[in-house]
Amino acid sequence: MTLNVDAIYTVADPLLGGTNIATLIADALLMTGLFFLGRGVMRTGEYRPRLIRAVVSIPMLVVSLFAITVTFLLIDRGTTTTHFMSDLGYEPAAAAYSIINFVYGGVVIATMLTLAARQYRHSAGIQRLPVGLLALGSAFGVALCVAVIVMDIAHVTGQLPLMYAVQPTYGPLSLLTFLFLCAGFAVQPAVRRAQHYLRDKRTAALAANLEPLWNRATSVRPGLSQADLLVTNADDAEGRLHREIVVIRDAMIDPRITFDTNRAEIALLERAESHLLGRDQTGAASTTNEEDGAP
Repeated sequence: MTLNVDAIYTVADPLLGGTNIATLIADALLMTGLFFLGRGVMRTGEYRPRLIRAVVSIPMLVVSLFAITVTFLLIDRGTTTTHFMSDLGYEPAAAAYSIINFVYGGVVIATMLTLAARQYRHSAGIQRLPVGLLALGSAFGVALCVAVIVMDIAHVTGQLPLMYAVQPTYGPLSLLTFLFLCAGFAVQPAVRRAQHYLRDKRTAALAANLEPLWNRATSVRPGLSQADLLVTNADDAEGRLHREIVVIRDAMIDPRITFDTNRAEIALLERAESHLLGRDQTGAASTTNEEDGAP
């Protein structure tokens, strides 16, 4: 995309001979980039049907790159121009070159749309934001590819009014595709970091609330070492919470001792266990109330 910026293209292409070779290089790099984006999206989930694996496969990329190279060499390219398809789109070889390019891009982006839409349906809450942005970006990308293919066919067949009618959509669709895809890929790690931070805070809070119950468990079973828990606490909040739960559960089932718990303590213990298993759906406010002993 950077190589296609006019100011850069007019400097780079003359260095390569001044016959618009930079267009082929830029398009080949863009196709390769889309290939890696498609594979990246595919690997984020377990849904990988054979058709999708075929679309974002290396053989498909190689065949497509070979096809655009062959058709590009058949174009009467002239000298460096920043309006490659506008100037040369009437040539069948140029139309074929562009159509192959955008058919490949459209198929890969449609695959990304399918994967993102499916992941959106299987996500919840804030996790839907990045995949929703990716789905929107992919939808705009598919629309962009369709628009370019329509323009290519209209140009080579002499239907210039149709080409001029579709042409104004190219800029907005390009911008929307770029913005939403970038936003989707950028928001995903940000959401993940936020979730990890909130989980760590929740883990620390649960461990702190369980500590009185854990102290009672260790007092009736003096063989348990409090030093071990302190070491775990310094290194890993989840490790500390896990150890507290194990100690409390052991005390509850040990027939040699008497260790009584009330309903609020049992509820707190079960919430802590659900949290470690990733099944905790309770809010912080309600958790605080229940942990304080509210019914």
